[in-house]
Amino acid sequence: MAAVIGKGRIEAFSDGVIAIIITIMVLELKVPHGAGFPDLLPIAPMLLSYVLSFAYVGIYWNNHHHLFQAARGVTGPIMWANLHLLFWMSLIPFVTGWIDETHSAVAPVASYGAILLMTAIAYQLLATLLARHDGPGSPLADALGRDRKGKASIILYMLGIAVSFVEPYAAIAIYVAVALLWFVPDRRVERALSA
Repeated sequence: MAAVIGKGRIEAFSDGVIAIIITIMVLELKVPHGAGFPDLLPIAPMLLSYVLSFAYVGIYWNNHHHLFQAARGVTGPIMWANLHLLFWMSLIPFVTGWIDETHSAVAPVASYGAILLMTAIAYQLLATLLARHDGPGSPLADALGRDRKGKASIILYMLGIAVSFVEPYAAIAIYVAVALLWFVPDRRVERALSA
């Protein structure tokens, strides 16, 4: 059996990286060229993409927190899986900026979906390794179960990527729908924590 490492350090590191990701996104926001509220209209799409990306980073941070609160400990492979998740999350500001610069062109919207897809896969891998480490019948393994919501998200991201080549705004609507699906923290893990 692999040696168990304390969770505190990985949680603190992850929180720091996520804070930097949010900071990078906020620094990319451009100030309007005027002093009136109507001057916000030209940058409204940028603000909306920022809100969506901020929501996604917040959702991952929230669920990451719940996941690690329920987990017993971490191992080397879990630490690498966590870094894998943080890598994909760190690309969210890049694709958000690209969408803004190109006014939601096909390639940036498809790339945004691809980054969200890879982030979701990385999160599922991390959750699976944590549950496997804790063992069958553990509160975390029971809470995650078959993870229908996670699997549905991956399918929706793939659909969004495909749709982006036909209608980028419809793809963005799919990405918004997935965010809404996850907006409330994973209740299964919350129940495991309260038990």
